[in-house]
Amino acid sequence: MATVGMSDIKKGVRLIVGEVPYKIVEFQHVKPGKGAAFVRMKMKSFLNGKVVEKTVHAGDKFEVPVIDFKTMQYLYDDGEMYQFMDNETYDQLGLTYEQCDDAAKWLKDGTNVDMVFFKGEAISVQAPEVMELVITETPPNFKGDTSSGSKKPATLETGAVVQVPYHVLEGDLIKVNTVDCEFLGKVK
Repeated sequence: MATVGMSDIKKGVRLIVGEVPYKIVEFQHVKPGKGAAFVRMKMKSFLNGKVVEKTVHAGDKFEVPVIDFKTMQYLYDDGEMYQFMDNETYDQLGLTYEQCDDAAKWLKDGTNVDMVFFKGEAISVQAPEVMELVITETPPNFKGDTSSGSKKPATLETGAVVQVPYHVLEGDLIKVNTVDCEFLGKVK
Protein backbone atom coordinates (compact mmCIF):
# COMPACT_ATOMS: atom_id res chain seq x y z
CA MET A 1 0.00 0.00 0.00
CA ALA A 2 1.20 3.53 -0.79
CA THR A 3 2.54 5.73 1.99
CA VAL A 4 2.79 9.47 2.61
CA GLY A 5 5.82 11.06 4.29
CA MET A 6 6.57 14.55 5.58
CA SER A 7 7.74 15.80 2.17
CA ASP A 8 4.49 14.61 0.48
CA ILE A 9 2.19 16.66 2.69
CA LYS A 10 0.13 19.28 0.88
CA LYS A 11 -3.48 20.42 0.74
CA GLY A 12 -5.88 17.73 -0.48
CA VAL A 13 -3.63 14.73 0.29
CA ARG A 14 -5.48 11.81 1.90
CA LEU A 15 -3.97 9.70 4.67
CA ILE A 16 -4.91 7.25 7.43
CA VAL A 17 -4.18 8.13 11.05
CA GLY A 18 -5.23 5.52 13.62
CA GLU A 19 -7.58 3.62 11.25
CA VAL A 20 -9.42 6.86 10.32
CA PRO A 21 -9.17 8.34 6.79
CA TYR A 22 -8.39 12.08 6.67
CA LYS A 23 -7.91 14.77 4.04
CA ILE A 24 -5.37 17.56 4.66
CA VAL A 25 -7.08 20.97 4.58
CA GLU A 26 -4.19 23.16 5.77
CA PHE A 27 -0.46 22.70 6.38
CA GLN A 28 2.62 24.67 7.37
CA HIS A 29 6.28 23.65 7.08
CA VAL A 30 8.19 24.84 10.15
CA LYS A 31 11.98 25.16 10.32
CA PRO A 32 12.90 26.18 13.87
CA GLY A 33 16.28 27.72 14.66
CA LYS A 34 17.21 24.65 16.70
CA GLY A 35 16.23 21.10 15.89
CA ALA A 36 14.74 19.37 12.88
CA ALA A 37 12.06 20.73 10.58
CA PHE A 38 8.47 19.51 10.95
CA VAL A 39 5.03 20.01 9.40
CA ARG A 40 1.99 21.24 11.30
CA MET A 41 -1.24 20.24 9.54
CA LYS A 42 -5.00 20.34 9.93
CA MET A 43 -6.87 17.28 8.72
CA LYS A 44 -10.58 16.72 8.14
CA SER A 45 -12.00 13.29 8.94
CA PHE A 46 -13.99 11.53 6.22
CA LEU A 47 -15.95 9.73 8.96
CA ASN A 48 -17.44 12.66 10.87
CA GLY A 49 -16.13 15.86 9.27
CA LYS A 50 -14.20 16.93 12.38
CA VAL A 51 -10.96 18.85 11.88
CA VAL A 52 -7.93 17.82 13.97
CA GLU A 53 -4.37 19.12 14.14
CA LYS A 54 -1.27 16.93 13.92
CA THR A 55 2.47 17.54 13.84
CA VAL A 56 4.54 15.39 11.47
CA HIS A 57 8.29 14.88 11.80
CA ALA A 58 10.80 13.47 9.32
CA GLY A 59 10.47 9.71 9.15
CA ASP A 60 6.74 9.63 9.99
CA LYS A 61 4.82 7.60 7.42
CA PHE A 62 1.07 7.26 6.85
CA GLU A 63 -0.90 4.90 4.65
CA VAL A 64 -2.96 6.32 1.79
CA PRO A 65 -6.63 5.29 2.12
CA VAL A 66 -8.47 3.74 -0.81
CA ILE A 67 -11.52 5.99 -1.04
CA ASP A 68 -14.20 5.57 -3.68
CA PHE A 69 -16.81 8.11 -4.71
CA LYS A 70 -20.20 7.30 -6.21
CA THR A 71 -22.86 9.74 -7.39
CA MET A 72 -26.13 9.22 -5.54
CA GLN A 73 -29.36 11.18 -5.24
CA TYR A 74 -30.60 12.59 -1.92
CA LEU A 75 -34.18 11.45 -1.34
CA TYR A 76 -35.41 12.48 2.13
CA ASP A 77 -34.84 12.63 5.89
CA ASP A 78 -36.71 9.76 7.58
CA GLY A 79 -36.32 11.21 11.07
CA GLU A 80 -33.33 9.02 11.97
CA MET A 81 -31.18 9.01 8.82
CA TYR A 82 -30.75 10.73 5.48
CA GLN A 83 -31.80 8.43 2.62
CA PHE A 84 -29.97 8.29 -0.72
CA MET A 85 -30.55 6.35 -3.94
CA ASP A 86 -27.94 4.81 -6.24
CA ASN A 87 -28.53 6.38 -9.68
CA GLU A 88 -27.56 3.16 -11.49
CA THR A 89 -29.04 0.31 -9.42
CA TYR A 90 -31.80 2.30 -7.63
CA ASP A 91 -30.70 0.74 -4.33
CA GLN A 92 -31.42 2.88 -1.29
CA LEU A 93 -28.80 3.68 1.36
CA GLY A 94 -29.11 5.56 4.65
CA LEU A 95 -26.48 7.67 6.44
CA THR A 96 -26.72 8.96 10.00
CA TYR A 97 -26.90 12.67 10.79
CA GLU A 98 -23.32 12.55 12.12
CA GLN A 99 -22.01 11.00 8.88
CA CYS A 100 -23.60 13.80 6.81
CA ASP A 101 -22.44 16.52 9.24
CA ASP A 102 -21.23 19.41 7.01
CA ALA A 103 -23.13 18.38 3.87
CA ALA A 104 -26.50 18.16 5.68
CA LYS A 105 -27.17 21.90 5.45
CA TRP A 106 -27.00 21.66 1.62
CA LEU A 107 -29.21 18.59 1.13
CA LYS A 108 -32.26 19.28 -1.01
CA ASP A 109 -34.64 16.63 -2.38
CA GLY A 110 -33.38 15.31 -5.72
CA THR A 111 -29.83 16.71 -5.38
CA ASN A 112 -27.03 14.52 -6.74
CA VAL A 113 -24.23 14.16 -4.18
CA ASP A 114 -20.93 12.27 -4.00
CA MET A 115 -21.15 9.35 -1.56
CA VAL A 116 -17.76 8.55 0.00
CA PHE A 117 -16.89 4.84 0.47
CA PHE A 118 -14.00 3.50 2.59
CA LYS A 119 -13.36 -0.26 2.79
CA GLY A 120 -16.65 -0.86 0.96
CA GLU A 121 -18.73 1.07 3.53
CA ALA A 122 -20.47 4.40 2.91
CA ILE A 123 -18.88 6.76 5.44
CA SER A 124 -19.95 10.27 4.42
CA VAL A 125 -21.36 12.45 1.68
CA GLN A 126 -20.14 15.55 -0.16
CA ALA A 127 -22.57 18.14 -1.51
CA PRO A 128 -21.97 19.60 -4.98
CA GLU A 129 -19.39 22.39 -4.90
CA VAL A 130 -21.81 24.94 -6.41
CA MET A 131 -25.59 24.91 -5.88
CA GLU A 132 -28.50 27.10 -6.92
CA LEU A 133 -30.84 27.75 -3.99
CA VAL A 134 -33.76 30.06 -3.17
CA ILE A 135 -33.52 32.57 -0.32
CA THR A 136 -36.38 31.96 2.14
CA GLU A 137 -35.54 34.65 4.69
CA THR A 138 -33.39 37.77 4.76
CA PRO A 139 -33.77 41.20 6.37
CA PRO A 140 -35.34 43.88 4.16
CA ASN A 141 -33.27 46.63 2.58
CA PHE A 142 -33.18 50.08 4.11
CA LYS A 143 -32.49 53.37 2.38
CA GLY A 144 -28.77 54.01 2.54
CA ASP A 145 -27.76 50.32 2.66
CA THR A 146 -25.62 50.66 -0.44
CA SER A 147 -22.13 50.77 0.99
CA SER A 148 -19.84 48.55 -1.01
CA GLY A 149 -18.81 45.31 0.61
CA SER A 150 -21.63 45.31 3.15
CA LYS A 151 -23.47 42.04 3.59
CA LYS A 152 -26.51 40.64 5.40
CA PRO A 153 -27.39 37.07 6.43
CA ALA A 154 -29.77 35.08 4.23
CA THR A 155 -31.40 31.74 5.08
CA LEU A 156 -31.66 29.37 2.11
CA GLU A 157 -34.31 26.75 1.35
CA THR A 158 -32.07 24.03 2.82
CA GLY A 159 -31.61 25.91 6.11
CA ALA A 160 -28.04 27.02 5.40
CA VAL A 161 -27.18 30.66 6.14
CA VAL A 162 -24.86 32.67 3.87
CA GLN A 163 -23.84 36.32 3.73
CA VAL A 164 -25.30 38.14 0.69
CA PRO A 165 -25.13 41.73 -0.65
CA TYR A 166 -27.95 44.10 0.31
CA HIS A 167 -29.55 44.06 -3.17
CA VAL A 168 -30.42 40.34 -2.84
CA LEU A 169 -33.99 39.76 -1.62
CA GLU A 170 -36.24 36.98 -0.31
CA GLY A 171 -37.34 34.66 -3.11
CA ASP A 172 -34.21 35.27 -5.24
CA LEU A 173 -32.44 32.26 -6.73
CA ILE A 174 -28.71 32.48 -6.00
CA LYS A 175 -25.54 30.47 -6.67
CA VAL A 176 -23.64 29.38 -3.57
CA ASN A 177 -20.19 27.82 -3.09
CA THR A 178 -20.92 25.02 -0.57
CA VAL A 179 -17.25 24.49 0.33
CA ASP A 180 -16.64 28.05 1.58
CA CYS A 181 -20.33 28.86 2.31
CA GLU A 182 -20.10 31.90 0.01
CA PHE A 183 -22.54 33.79 -2.19
CA LEU A 184 -21.42 33.62 -5.86
CA GLY A 185 -24.16 35.60 -7.57
CA LYS A 186 -27.81 35.82 -8.54
CA VAL A 187 -29.17 33.35 -11.09
CA LYS A 188 -30.89 35.12 -13.95
